[in-house]
Amino acid sequence: MTAENGASTTPPRSVIHQLFWFGVSGVLGLLVDMGVLWLLTPWLGLYGGRVLSFLCAASSTWAFNRRQTFSPTGRQGKTLAAEYLAYLGTMSVGGVINYSAYVAFVQHFPDWPGSAMWGVAVGSLAGMCVNFLSARFLIFRRISGSNPH
Repeated sequence: MTAENGASTTPPRSVIHQLFWFGVSGVLGLLVDMGVLWLLTPWLGLYGGRVLSFLCAASSTWAFNRRQTFSPTGRQGKTLAAEYLAYLGTMSVGGVINYSAYVAFVQHFPDWPGSAMWGVAVGSLAGMCVNFLSARFLIFRRISGSNPH
């Protein structure tokens, strides 16, 4: 149920519920990240391809998280576009951590078979904690007073 201001009147989901679905979202995002990287590496290289693959993964996790993980929440008076841009902005902190871990892994283990894919996995785990906290407390937080109970 939604109030006139776009805020949900449904009780919030538990942190355990949110962590579970955030993990599912992360796995889906990881698969998008790896798939796009695999497709783009021949044209953009390991680093340029990774920037675009990360943006695709972040977009897919935004859609999943807003619909499943943190639903029901209000957009806090924001348009979908503003919420999406805010999500990308806050995820960029986790993204910097993610990308840094990826670069460190690829540079330290260049001869490992599949080192780029392992680097994506390591980077994803490194950024996950920051991204969960950002999503839960900054992007998908409930509007104060939206729960009448």
